[in-house]
Amino acid sequence: MARSTALLLWAQALSLAGAQPSQLTLDAPWMPVFRWEEVTLTCRGSGAPGPTDWYINKQLWWQAGSHHIRVSEDNPRGSTYQCRSSGAGLSPPVTLSFSNDWLVLQVPVQALLEGDALPLRCRAWQDSSVTQVQFFREQEVLGGPSRGAELHLPPLQLHHSGRYSCQATVGRILLKRHKSAPVTVVVQELFSVPVLRLEGPAEPPEGAPLALDCLSQPSPLRPLARLLHLFYRGEVVVGGPQGSPQLWLPAVGLTHSGNYSCEVRTETASVRKRSAPVTVTVRRVPVSGVSLVAQPPGGQVVEGDRLVLGCSVAAGTGPLSFSWHRQGLVTPLATGPRYELRAAQHRDGGRYHCTATNGGTAADSPPLWVTVLVPVAGAAIVMERTEPSVPAGESLNLSCSVQVGTAPVTFTWLRDGQELGSGPVLSLETVGPAHAGTYQCLATNRLGTHRVFRVRSPALALSVTQPRWPQQGTDVAVGLSVSLLLLLLLGAAVAWHLRRRHRAAAGKSRGRDPTAPLEPEGRRPEPTAPPGAPEDEEVLYTEVVVTDRGSGTSPSRSPPRGSPRPGPPREPPVTYAVLPGPHARLRLPSDSYENVP
Repeated sequence: MARSTALLLWAQALSLAGAQPSQLTLDAPWMPVFRWEEVTLTCRGSGAPGPTDWYINKQLWWQAGSHHIRVSEDNPRGSTYQCRSSGAGLSPPVTLSFSNDWLVLQVPVQALLEGDALPLRCRAWQDSSVTQVQFFREQEVLGGPSRGAELHLPPLQLHHSGRYSCQATVGRILLKRHKSAPVTVVVQELFSVPVLRLEGPAEPPEGAPLALDCLSQPSPLRPLARLLHLFYRGEVVVGGPQGSPQLWLPAVGLTHSGNYSCEVRTETASVRKRSAPVTVTVRRVPVSGVSLVAQPPGGQVVEGDRLVLGCSVAAGTGPLSFSWHRQGLVTPLATGPRYELRAAQHRDGGRYHCTATNGGTAADSPPLWVTVLVPVAGAAIVMERTEPSVPAGESLNLSCSVQVGTAPVTFTWLRDGQELGSGPVLSLETVGPAHAGTYQCLATNRLGTHRVFRVRSPALALSVTQPRWPQQGTDVAVGLSVSLLLLLLLGAAVAWHLRRRHRAAAGKSRGRDPTAPLEPEGRRPEPTAPPGAPEDEEVLYTEVVVTDRGSGTSPSRSPPRGSPRPGPPREPPVTYAVLPGPHARLRLPSDSYENVP
């Protein structure tokens, strides 16, 4: 936008230069002239010499004529002259006036513009001598009396327009005081009062570009006049003097706020004009788009590593300030756009964010979770037993632990260097000889996918011992043998007890009166047990010899002749009896005996 405007202004200047008017001059460049004088008008253009068109009172008088003509009062041909030379525009009008007064005030015939010099010439008829000359503007004495007939005024300004005249003593012998007729002098603008325009808003955001255009229209009578441009903020020059009518500020800040104006002047500074002020207020851009980056990326480091955090904003004008915060802490960790931990510790882990502010607005970055990983160390195997010797058939649990290490920690079990399982606990359900060996656990934790930390526990040599009893088949056989042996011993004891009782009963029956009544059970005298007698409720085994009561023969007697020959002798039966002791209650025979064939 700013550059297009500048190009438009320069194009306008070039178009004016292309349409440069022709210049109409007089060989005696003074007006008015006396009637007896003849004036030569010459037309000059910017192009190559060629035919010239002449105009009188804005009407075409002579087409494709000569580039000069001669005019006198006798042949006035009008009063206002213009010309058009080849390759140029129509010239400004020149008005010719003739006088027959004794004294005239002559001024330049060309149009007078700001900054021009104005020579005033007081001249008498037939160039008679003039003395005691005075010059006036609107009855105000400009200078004199003087001996000279000319007065050069300083560079013209618009307020110098008016009616000028002169007064002088004419003649050499007959001296007479004369005053000229007034001559109207019109001072025209060399350029218009400039106007300062902004390209864009009057309240641009901080950091935005700003273009100021100083627009002024040069006079068509002098379109190629060289003009300079100056730009002010307040009374301080911030641009120029320069030929370009534009001031370009690529990025404005708060200090660029203020009242701007521009000035256009000539190279000699004889004419200078200043624009009305324009207020520019630069506003700050609110802080937004705050972001936090970490090195290493993701904020994951190993304890002792270097961690650098950086804070930046997508939008926002300053001056900007930054502060660093960690969740759980009230006071900021540091200030500035960069926060560094030269040797990160485990306690430095947590949620971080940065805050950016420009004094008017503030914004926080999204949080970043910083992880400080502690490598695993101090792996050890813990066993339920105090000795690394386990009887076969029992169960055993082995646990693996580490002294330090950031979770998650994984565990791998090795036996004799071969991987056996994973997890913090290794369970051996039924220990056998195959479980004997050297055990180790391998603890592992990692940072991302690239950094892995491992530690091995000290080796544990595990042995398996055999139980005190034989194996199951041998146990059964040995148990049966022992049971049979006990039964045989018990049977022998019972037999011995029964035999002694039988003998004791036989002795009593021979010495007791069969007619005597039995004593009550409660009054029965306590028998005195002989030494070595069995106790109450003991079980005795004895051998019983069976005899044939009907024959009355002893077992040693031979069978009669003619009787069948007896078979092999039968094994005597074993009688089981519960023999009550002297203090036991009386039992019935049916409760006491059992025959076992």
